[in-house]
Amino acid sequence: MQLSKRLSAVAEFVTPGGCLVDVGTDHGYVPIALLEQKKISSAIAMDVNRGPLERAREHIAQYQMGDYIETRLSDGLHALRAGEGDSLLIAGMGGGLTIRILSEGEPLLSGFRELILEPQSDIDRVRAWLLEHGFFLAQENFVEEDGKYYPILRAVPGEKENLKAEELFYGPRLLEKENPVLREYLLKQQEQNQTLIRQLSDHSSEKAAQRLWELKEKEAVLESALARFHTM
Repeated sequence: MQLSKRLSAVAEFVTPGGCLVDVGTDHGYVPIALLEQKKISSAIAMDVNRGPLERAREHIAQYQMGDYIETRLSDGLHALRAGEGDSLLIAGMGGGLTIRILSEGEPLLSGFRELILEPQSDIDRVRAWLLEHGFFLAQENFVEEDGKYYPILRAVPGEKENLKAEELFYGPRLLEKENPVLREYLLKQQEQNQTLIRQLSDHSSEKAAQRLWELKEKEAVLESALARFHTM
């Protein structure tokens, strides 16, 4: 099973051994690949929609992994029982949906040794939720694929850390390690932001003034993040 660059980066964060719970499994690619690599012993692949779950079942049968991967129709973690999994994966969803799944399934989260998340929006809200609910951001990665950028988080139970604004938006571990893909992304964001600021500076409406204030707030956070990189 050949994973995409994004899913390969997601799979790398899974700790070897144990059972993977893949929420929103879609085609079932990640659990199949991890079993091929003998990185996990079993998996529970869940999806809220019957169509993707049926495709996952077809792929599981194709790779003869029916004895190792169980599929379940489930909205989030609703079809999961306590203690059934070791690693929880939620990838390819918006940040708001990721937070809803975590919130509704919170009583089950203490049974996992790690949460591996790849939210595609509202990443600052996801990081804030994790910190507020007893998780520590142990690892982060940031990959580019086909012109799009994807943040990936590995959270484990741990002490709360107080993050600055740029760390919530762009990742404390990414900034600590001066992740080069993040730096590339930040520079592009800064260029786009500055272009919008110049365009809006000529407008005097209340709506334009509000938007200009928001962009300048974002600019300050971008500058703080870029200041963490020693090579500019």
